[in-house]
Amino acid sequence: MIPYDPSSIEAKWQAYWEQHKAFKVEQDSSKKKYYLLEMFPYPSGRIHMGHVRNYTIGDALARFKRMQGYNVIHPLGWDAFGMPAENAAIKNKTHPAQWTGENIRAMRKQIKALGLSYDWDREIATCHPGYYKWNQWFFLRFLERGIAYRKNSTINWCEECNTVLANEQVVDGGCWRCDNEVLQKQQEGWFFKITDYADRLLEGCKTLAGKWPEQVLTMQTNWIGKSFGAEVDFKIQQRDEAIKIFTTRPDTLYGATFMVLAPEHPLTEKLSRGTEQEKSVAAFAQKIKRQDTVARASNKEGVFTGAYAVNPLTGESIPVWTANFVLMGYGTGAIMSVPAHDQRDLDFARQYHLPVRVVIQPATRSLNADTMTAAFTSDGAMVRSGNFDGMVGQDARRAVCEFLEREGIGKATVNYRLRDWGVSRQRYWGTPVPVIHCPTCGIVAVPENQLPVELPLDAQLGKSGQSPLHEMESFYKTSCPQCGSDARRDTDTLDTFVCSSWYFFRYTSPRLEDAPFRKESSDYWMPIDQYVGGIEHAILHLLYSRFFNLVFRDLGMTQAPEPFARLLAQGMVIKDGAKMSKSKGNVVDPDEIIRAYGADTARIFILFAAPPAKDLEWSDQGVEGASRFLHRVWRIVGEFVEDIKTAKLPPPSFTTAVPEIKTLRRMTHITIRRVTEDIATRMQFNTAIAAIMELVNHLFGFKEWWEKQENRGDTRMALRESLETLVLTLSPFAPHIAEELGSLMGLPKTLHRTTWPQYIAALTRTDEILIVLQVNGKVRQKISVVSGISDDDLKTRSLADLKIKEWTRGKEVKKVIVVPKKLVNIVVR
Repeated sequence: MIPYDPSSIEAKWQAYWEQHKAFKVEQDSSKKKYYLLEMFPYPSGRIHMGHVRNYTIGDALARFKRMQGYNVIHPLGWDAFGMPAENAAIKNKTHPAQWTGENIRAMRKQIKALGLSYDWDREIATCHPGYYKWNQWFFLRFLERGIAYRKNSTINWCEECNTVLANEQVVDGGCWRCDNEVLQKQQEGWFFKITDYADRLLEGCKTLAGKWPEQVLTMQTNWIGKSFGAEVDFKIQQRDEAIKIFTTRPDTLYGATFMVLAPEHPLTEKLSRGTEQEKSVAAFAQKIKRQDTVARASNKEGVFTGAYAVNPLTGESIPVWTANFVLMGYGTGAIMSVPAHDQRDLDFARQYHLPVRVVIQPATRSLNADTMTAAFTSDGAMVRSGNFDGMVGQDARRAVCEFLEREGIGKATVNYRLRDWGVSRQRYWGTPVPVIHCPTCGIVAVPENQLPVELPLDAQLGKSGQSPLHEMESFYKTSCPQCGSDARRDTDTLDTFVCSSWYFFRYTSPRLEDAPFRKESSDYWMPIDQYVGGIEHAILHLLYSRFFNLVFRDLGMTQAPEPFARLLAQGMVIKDGAKMSKSKGNVVDPDEIIRAYGADTARIFILFAAPPAKDLEWSDQGVEGASRFLHRVWRIVGEFVEDIKTAKLPPPSFTTAVPEIKTLRRMTHITIRRVTEDIATRMQFNTAIAAIMELVNHLFGFKEWWEKQENRGDTRMALRESLETLVLTLSPFAPHIAEELGSLMGLPKTLHRTTWPQYIAALTRTDEILIVLQVNGKVRQKISVVSGISDDDLKTRSLADLKIKEWTRGKEVKKVIVVPKKLVNIVVR
């Protein structure tokens, strides 16, 4: 057989798939559907190895499910709006629309070169008016239901990006896109009332347990931050006003010795007005506005406002301070400070010589307010607390709450860390907000028959990304739809995460013009059966998408309780100990790998090097190893292909007394079982590929016996079965070479239309032995293997083991020592 030439084979089959629209899918109620989706890419202009890994994981599963008989929808689109496109366009002195279009074309070509099985007829781009029209339509539905609203508030502002950020987009005090420090400022803008859905989002986290990574569910649960406690009013001395606070520890109320307001709290300036503290408070507030949230949390600073409040349980007059560590966006923007039982309050009290009072005593020791350096935050017995002395824990908190309600000074309540989603952006490249500001009628929705409000493509951006929409009379000048008077369009655009919060619904009806999606299609395809993407979107895209899905349910648009039934958060691609990035100079270009070795090699390496959920350490030797494996596959099939072309598969009644044939069949059916279970149950592609490698090794050994046989007879059936198994089980991972070998073997259909092989359970039963795996002489794992396993297969199996990969990651394997039937020692450095 001719030598293996990846470039010609891959070009041939990619052209065939495209010409025949091989992966086009239609709704079919007679088939069980499977919706497989990877998070769609931002069109940056080049795909990177993180993309390759994400899409290859999804594609392997999509191909496997098709062969299992599922009606698989596997679409791709482009998350095309947002600040990065603007910034890149400004840098390259071009328009975002042109920049984005060129990048989409370049990335589409790269993605097709990987042989990914997408239904390209469902391709979407969020910057197309036919898509963002429905962003605007949803905004109007939200506005009607009170879910979308406008308010003046303290917002997160990024000077570098010239825009507002949602709370979820502030990471360690910096912008999620540029890492620039985030400032606090007052501004009017649009919000989505995600807080109305907080409890339902939390309940959903419970139903997703075991189907989503625990880490993601924990992050969302903590971000929503449901806590039980009490709202309490502290009256301000000599004023008919009160400071409302929320506390999860009402049992510590007797220990509140001062109050703290956020600098942005409306009472901060008001309380200091006319006092000798007025100038100090004003200067402090101005200073804190320039601090990011990390600095505010780590370097505690404060100023006395000049006012006093009354502790409602002790009647004591306590000072009211303002401090940087209290944020207006959390709780009520005010706290009662109980320094003996909160470490942050204790540190602040010691710094500013404020009183400390112990009101909860542990059972095993006695706290001294004058000398304590660590706050006691656990449950204990209430002391110095009037009639509540001696009460403990939840009973104490419940009793205090009941008293507060009876006296009309507070009430038991629930609080959330989650805040409403600020969706206004002061940038150009996004969905225009579909409202009109009329001096007579106020805020007026754009009539539906006037959607979309199109983004003007003749706009010129400012040098630092300032939006031109505020200055373009051709855009903002309009008339009021209600009274006809001169009015002004809203010049904000919507957060790019609005686009990605429902795009997966659009894939079900991508060309529909009279609705965002057809309910019949959505009800058939949704929810997504398997979603693949990065964990960095845990409290951004994933939370927002769940919120949108709940609103859609309320609107009667979907039956799906959750948008994503299962989630795989794939690990990063690491090189030289760090995530691949241009700034670190450790990027590997996928195009170069494909040119040098072929797309199938890139796919095999990326799937074999690590389990999907773990980080993958890039290895040039690993890529070469994947290439050598595919050349071995080509050679072994070539050795037998002419002999088995006319052979049939063994019938169910087939038996043989020839040990070599029995062993070959057993190895074949063990391979089917292992690959099937590794993909379908464990989604461990690395061990599935390891099983195929073991079958290839066995076939090379079998070849020596085969060549000595004069009368091969029914042996051809067993060999045909084994080679078909090799090609079919390999096809999800390396589809081009598998298609070519399948056609050479005379398989009647392209492989994605071929039925996945079924194993015969009786043939997979065999004696197994326990093998100890060592790394540098230390026991790290134990595995069960077939008693007759070859040394080469045992090495392959050992190196593919998940725990062993953890111990060898980033190290060079010097040699592998096999002690037959006992152990394998992997020597690394």
